[in-house]
Amino acid sequence: MTHLQRSFIPEDTEIKEDIANILKKYESHRGNLISILQDVQSNLGYLPRYALTEVACFLGIPDSEVYSTATFYNQFRFIPPGRHQIKVCLGTACQIKGGSMILQSWERELQLKEGQTSDDHEYSLERVACVGCCALAPVAVVDERVEGKVSPTRVKGILLGFDLQRKREHEKTSEKESGDAT
Repeated sequence: MTHLQRSFIPEDTEIKEDIANILKKYESHRGNLISILQDVQSNLGYLPRYALTEVACFLGIPDSEVYSTATFYNQFRFIPPGRHQIKVCLGTACQIKGGSMILQSWERELQLKEGQTSDDHEYSLERVACVGCCALAPVAVVDERVEGKVSPTRVKGILLGFDLQRKREHEKTSEKESGDAT
């Protein structure tokens, strides 16, 4: 067993099937490595250790080569993303307009460092180079929605919106369960 392999728990069955289906689309050629990794991440949201091992086996290359390639590119993540993904732009325009301060605001409010996912998997925080919305700097992309002219107060407002949404969802679930019990 290589250092990337691990024993499976029941939830891994779906991941195993997804990876097998992805690999069926490719020829077993080393030149497909990055495309395969991108496809796996696109489907799963991250690159689980098992996927790296399966890709290595499929391509007939060492696990270390797959891992080394995946860690070289900052587009790949190895931890499942949070339900709410927050990407803070630190391109030149955003940097000049206070992007670093906005990243620090997110870190402080979420009690996360850039590159981390919260323990409850509710939030993940990452920095990105440029999202192409320089006129709106500083920018954060929250759940694929561009938030322009972000300030520390706006960060708090966005998180308050998530809290209210979660509270409404909880109330709906409680009402439904109460209705089902009668």
